[in-house]
Amino acid sequence: MHSRLPIWSHCSALRPSLLHFVPRCQAVQAENVTVLEGGTAQISCRLQNYDGSIVVIQNPRRQTLFFNGTRALKDDRFQMVLFTPRLVRITLTNVSVYDEGGYFCQLYTDATHHQVATLSVLVPPETPTVEVKQEAVEGGEVELTCVSPRSKPAATLRWIRNSREIPGVVSQQDNGKTFSVSSTIRIPVERKDNGAALSCEAFHPALGSGQKRIRHYRLDVYFAPTVRIVPPSGILREGDSLSLTCSVTGNPLPRNIQWSKINDTLPERAEISGPNLQISRLSQSHNGTYLCQAQNNYGRAADHYTLLVYDPGAVVETHSAVPYAVIGGVLALLVFTVICVLIVTIWCSVRQKGSYLTHEASGLDEHGEVQEAFLNGNDASQGKKEYLL
Repeated sequence: MHSRLPIWSHCSALRPSLLHFVPRCQAVQAENVTVLEGGTAQISCRLQNYDGSIVVIQNPRRQTLFFNGTRALKDDRFQMVLFTPRLVRITLTNVSVYDEGGYFCQLYTDATHHQVATLSVLVPPETPTVEVKQEAVEGGEVELTCVSPRSKPAATLRWIRNSREIPGVVSQQDNGKTFSVSSTIRIPVERKDNGAALSCEAFHPALGSGQKRIRHYRLDVYFAPTVRIVPPSGILREGDSLSLTCSVTGNPLPRNIQWSKINDTLPERAEISGPNLQISRLSQSHNGTYLCQAQNNYGRAADHYTLLVYDPGAVVETHSAVPYAVIGGVLALLVFTVICVLIVTIWCSVRQKGSYLTHEASGLDEHGEVQEAFLNGNDASQGKKEYLL
């Protein structure tokens, strides 16, 4: 990147001449230069009406680099690449921030004239680093610091999580020629945040528009373990095999998983392989509660499984008792219904018989009166009574 100075140096003094012609005006112009550290800078001195006068180029410490086209300072990084009546140009390779400053383009005539070409060096940031002050533990906070140790001018840092910026506390330190910048954030963490992705981005003019250096970081959240025994499916009978798996989570993940049997020792046929427990040829002597335990530096957890081995005969008897109970209930209901029907039938029969005897007694009363009249000798015509038996 170059920027040309608009002002030329003053013209040299007038030389006396018998012809009194207008003297030629010599002048020199310098161009400012901006370059990235480690790059190559071109320092140019433009001449006007050059008549062969001495041209000297000096560094910011006023050490002569070139006297006309001849090297004066032993520094192979400087090279004279062009020397013409219009343009003098040198190059400086592997530029560092210590090369910054004003480079003098001097034209020695009757009076000395010079212009200064200012060399500016940009130091783009490297990919920033992330520092963790303390461990991130479930239920606490984590402090993260993004550091860009060296840049010029100072880099701009930004924290990003889920495409959203997290405001940080920014600090800046002047290291003389460069700057170090840091941005610190504090965020609460839970178990679900383990493995969450964050990024620290560094922006700088030397990187160009839209360019940035990015450091990706994943949260490492420590938490106590959880334990869950995966039980077998179905009913276990004598002779079957038992296979239990102890599913364990935690950070750090527990290395040692302990199997045990509550109030007893593990069966002789029990085989343990990491999180797995297997028992072959089950019998009722294996019944009991089995325990799986795991721990890390942040806690302990356990889960249990109760084994109940069934006798095949007992299982069949239990299943066959169900239909007999149903049949017994149905028979009891039928007997109760028959008894009720018999009771109602007998009651109705007794009631009808009582009504018949009542009418029969009434008929006998009337028949007695007829017999009494006949015995008394009463003429039938006297009473003229009719009796209907």
